Amino acid sequence: MGEMRVPLDALWGAQTQRSHENFRIGGERMPREIIRAFAILKKAAAQANAELGRMDSETCKVIGQVCDEILAHKHDDAFPLVVWQTGSGTQSNMNVNEVVANRANQLLEQRGDSTRVHPNDTVNMSQSSNDTFPTALHIAATLALTERLLPAIQTLEATFERLEREHEGVIKAGRTHLQDAVPIAFSQEISGWRGMLEASAAQIEATLPQLSQLALGGTAVGTGLNAPAGFDVAVAKRVSDLTGHSFETDPNKFHALTAKDAISFASGALRTLAANMMKIANDVRWLASGPRNGIGEISIPENEPGSSIMPGKVNPTQCEAVTMVAVQVMGNDATIGFAASQGNFELNVFMPVIAYNFLQSATLLADAILSFNEHCAVGIQANRKKMAQNLNESLMLVTCLNPHIGYMNAAKVAHKAYAEGTSLREACLALGFLTAEKFDEVFKPEEMV
Repeated sequence: MGEMRVPLDALWGAQTQRSHENFRIGGERMPREIIRAFAILKKAAAQANAELGRMDSETCKVIGQVCDEILAHKHDDAFPLVVWQTGSGTQSNMNVNEVVANRANQLLEQRGDSTRVHPNDTVNMSQSSNDTFPTALHIAATLALTERLLPAIQTLEATFERLEREHEGVIKAGRTHLQDAVPIAFSQEISGWRGMLEASAAQIEATLPQLSQLALGGTAVGTGLNAPAGFDVAVAKRVSDLTGHSFETDPNKFHALTAKDAISFASGALRTLAANMMKIANDVRWLASGPRNGIGEISIPENEPGSSIMPGKVNPTQCEAVTMVAVQVMGNDATIGFAASQGNFELNVFMPVIAYNFLQSATLLADAILSFNEHCAVGIQANRKKMAQNLNESLMLVTCLNPHIGYMNAAKVAHKAYAEGTSLREACLALGFLTAEKFDEVFKPEEMV
C-alpha cells in the first residue's frame, strides 16, 4: 500500500498509523479495558503456543514481559486508535501486535539477542482479529463486572442494610400513584431498595457463564484455520490463570464470532440495574424534597450550593447524577442491541462500538453507585417528626376500619374528613359508624405494617 511514515518514538507500526490517519472520527478512544484484555490475551496466546511447541520459550517470555508492562500502564500512550474504525477491531488488534513486537525487539536488542518478533507471525500466532477482539471483549466485560460493578453494588447494599436496622419501627405514610396510601415502615421501604440491588446483582452474575466463553481458536471464520489442535482449550486455561476468573473455550466458534448475544444479555442486566437505580434515586430526592414545601421526610447530606442566585439552596445532586447515568446506560443498551443484530454471515462488524458502550455503562454505574453511596446514602436521616405528621394526616389510614364498618362506609368517612378538613376520628364519630372507644381500639396505624 506504499510508504507510511510512523513517528520515530512510537511503539506502534504502519497499520496503527494508517488507522490513526484514516479514522479521524470523534475523540472516543478504544477503552483501556480492551487494551488490558488484549495484553492478557496475547500473553496467554504466547504461553499456549509455547506449550504446543509452536513458539520458543524465550520469545514467549519476552512477549509476556511486554504484556506485563502494558498491564502496568507503562505504554498507555501507545494505543491512540479511536472506536470508530473497522467493525472487527482489526486495527486495534494490530495496534497491540505492533506495540508488543516493537517493544519486545527493543528488549531483545538490549540483551544482545538477534531474535526478532514479528507482529503478525509471532504476536498474532494462531489468532485472527476476528477471534481476538470478541475474546478481549468478554475478558474486559467479565473483569469490569466482577472487579468494579458488583463490589460497588455490595457497598450500597451494606449501607441500606444499616439504614434498615437503624429505622426499625419507624412508621410513615405509604404512597402509590403519588397519592397517600396505607402505612409502611421506613425500614420496609429501604428493604425494597436493597432488594432491587440484590436482584440486579443476581442478574448480572447470571450473565457471567456466557461471558466466560471465549472465541479464541476460531481464527478468521470459526474453522480454526492456522491454529494448532488444542490451542483454544490451552489459551482459555491460560487466560483463567492470568485473571483468576474461570474462562473456557466456546464450543461453537461459528456462534462466537458472529453472535453478540452474551454481551447483549449482559447489557440488558446493566439496563435493569440502571432502571432500579433511577427508581432509588428518584425516591430519595422525592422524600428529601423541600425542605418546607416538599415531602421532607428524610434529609440527605448538603454537599454544595444548589443555586447561583438563591442563597441557601441545596439540591439532591447525587440523585441527579445517578439518574443521568441511568438514561445514558439505557441509551447504550439500545446501541448494543442494534449492533448485536448486525452479525452478517461469519462475523459481527460492530464490535468496537459494542465494547465502548458496554464498558462505559459498567464504569458509569460502578462510579455512580459508589458516589451516591458515599455522598448521599450513608447520610440519609429520617425526619421522624415529619413522618409522624404526614402519617397522622393521611386519609388512607381509614383502610383499617374496613373490617369493622365496611368499604363503603369507610369511603364516606374519608370523603367527609377530606371535605371538612377534620380528622378521620371526628368524621367517623359524626357519621355514627363507631363509638369513640371502639374507634380508638381498632384505629392503630402502627399495626397496619
